[in-house]
Amino acid sequence: MILPLLLLAAAQTSPPPAGPPPPTDRYAHCMDLAANDPAAGIEEGSRWRLSGGGVLARQCLGVSYANANQLNAAATEFEAAARAAELAKDNRAAAYWAQAGNAWLAAQDATKARAALDAALAAGSLTGLELGEVYLDHARAQVASKELEAARGDLDLAMETASADPLAWLLSATLARRMDDLPRAKKDIAEALRRSGDDASVQLEAGNIAALDGDEAGAKTAWKRAVAIAPDAPAGRSARTALAQFTAAATP
Repeated sequence: MILPLLLLAAAQTSPPPAGPPPPTDRYAHCMDLAANDPAAGIEEGSRWRLSGGGVLARQCLGVSYANANQLNAAATEFEAAARAAELAKDNRAAAYWAQAGNAWLAAQDATKARAALDAALAAGSLTGLELGEVYLDHARAQVASKELEAARGDLDLAMETASADPLAWLLSATLARRMDDLPRAKKDIAEALRRSGDDASVQLEAGNIAALDGDEAGAKTAWKRAVAIAPDAPAGRSARTALAQFTAAATP
């Protein structure tokens, strides 16, 4: 199952809206470094943490590590921020747990991801899109742990508040295909295509579902589109491999 990761940088470059106002200048400077020069962000975040920067310094460190592809370190910093926020009765703790879970998913540690996301949900302070995105990540952790029925429940909850996210429809379609629910898979991939037809991962899955439905022409069209959109990305390479089966079958 192709599970596109959420973009950590996009999700984590601003502080959660709740809680006390941050020390604006240093936070903005640190987060700018985290986005544009992660190595410098790590240095600045470390200095700030040692000088009493608290949870915001740790969040900046987490984003810096994530953008430097040091995912275990990123998740560890987000967890530390979450625990410090809990001790301070700071209601941003849930958002930090969510960021930790997302980072653990990127690090391919589904067990730690699920634990962090459970903590985010248990806080009871997330609402709207934030809550839906946590359920999406929780579903991904469940899939990685081969808990497909539980993942289905998470995705259905995610759809209640995150239905505007094309990833929700893609994940739902892919899970439905894996669970042999072809009608649900076709319905959800159609919605993903409507919202994000220029995403190679969406086109790859559209081809997978068309192939399962016996629609060879539709599968070829979608897979060719995935290759054209992102020839060197994992989705494009997977689509090229899928197309090769037709070439092999036509060779005498």
